[in-house]
This record gives sequence, structure tokens and C-alpha cells, in this order.
Amino acid sequence: KNWMFAGSDRGGQTAATLMSLIATCKLLGVDPYRYLRDLLTELPSHQTDHLEEFLPDRWLQAHPEAKLTDHGKQK
Repeated sequence: KNWMFAGSDRGGQTAATLMSLIATCKLLGVDPYRYLRDLLTELPSHQTDHLEEFLPDRWLQAHPEAKLTDHGKQK
């Protein structure tokens, strides 16, 4: 029932998308803050035909230093 308070259907979809990205980052061991910061900074000026570069697994390949250790800290 948490989704009842998303504000609107679109707000719920946006929240679900962000939570999915964060969960994928955690699964891959990517620092979610660093990933989202880079995504939101670079996305507006990025070519639309190369958006797959911002998928968490591909982004990690380009930014291996953003990989977290088992303790949640960057390597």
C-alpha cells in the first residue's frame, strides 16, 4: 500500500523506475549515489541513440572504480 501515496500514477511509475535502478545497482555492487549522480548529470546532453550506455551493468564497465566492496565501501 506504500504506492497509494506516490501522488499520481506517473509519480508511482517514476518511483518504481528509480527503485528498480537502485536495486540493480545494489545487485551489481555499484554505488547507487554515484551512478544516479552521473546519470542525472550526463543524461541531458547525451545522444539518445546511445542511452544503453547508462544501464547499470554497462555503466559499471566504463566506471570500474564505482564498484563497491562487500562492506558497501568503494574499492
